[in-house]
Amino acid sequence: MPIFDKTVKDTLLQKLDGLEQHFDADVVFYYGEIHHAYEKLFRDFIENRKSQNGTKEKLVIFLNTPGGSVESVEKMVDIIRYHYKEIYFIVPDYAMSAGTIFCMAGNKIFMDYSSSLGPIDPQVFNGKEYVPALGYLDQVEKLLDKSRKNTLTPAEFVILQNQDLALLSRYEQAKNLTITLLKKWLVEYKFANWKIHGTNPSKKGKKVTHKEKVERAKHIAVMLGDNKLWHSHGRMIGIKTLREIIKLEIDDYSSDDKLRNLICSYNDILIEYIVRSNFRIFLHSKNYF
Repeated sequence: MPIFDKTVKDTLLQKLDGLEQHFDADVVFYYGEIHHAYEKLFRDFIENRKSQNGTKEKLVIFLNTPGGSVESVEKMVDIIRYHYKEIYFIVPDYAMSAGTIFCMAGNKIFMDYSSSLGPIDPQVFNGKEYVPALGYLDQVEKLLDKSRKNTLTPAEFVILQNQDLALLSRYEQAKNLTITLLKKWLVEYKFANWKIHGTNPSKKGKKVTHKEKVERAKHIAVMLGDNKLWHSHGRMIGIKTLREIIKLEIDDYSSDDKLRNLICSYNDILIEYIVRSNFRIFLHSKNYF
């Protein structure tokens, strides 16, 4: 191994030791797109980490991703939940689209003031590239609405007529899958320890019902998937908006100097190494570099 790479590896291991001690957990790092091609790599990566330390029941995932396939997210959640009972996500920079959906399968999400999640517009492969499904569905719905009102122009009629119905069906299925998974995971994992109302003045101190958990999960899913609210698939949603508008509980480490130093010193070295090396996908753990 070249001296530079070995120096980076040794430094990262030292940083990782501090993080694993702090969380009393296995800690792993995922950088890159969430794609079908990486599912086996991710499975082997998690199995490799678990085999080295089979006693830990908690996994902490550093996640840096622009998003990708929601179906792949479902597979990755199946993998990590098979091996670990408790999952924490740390988002030092951003976890967009499918990355945001991935985070919703965690018991906790850690962010600071500069971290971002994104709208959950599912990405669907159209044969050439991944495209945001909701954008297409919204535009088709606008054309259909104009058709119902007899205000559709000839040019718009041609556009509507040329739509691939099978592809539109895939977009609709991706949208429904996204909402279904988000609601299921939030109720099962994120809200697992939400027992008593703590912020609603009219309910404060009262027991939280399963129905109320489902309603909160639905609210979060609808808000994160509302194109009219975010206007852009690439919109960065910060911790203040997530907490105050979407009503999603986030663990904020902005003012925790010790934890923030542990997170940033590990993450920043890795990101600089990845960018310098021009890696598209990069996974790291105590025994995987």
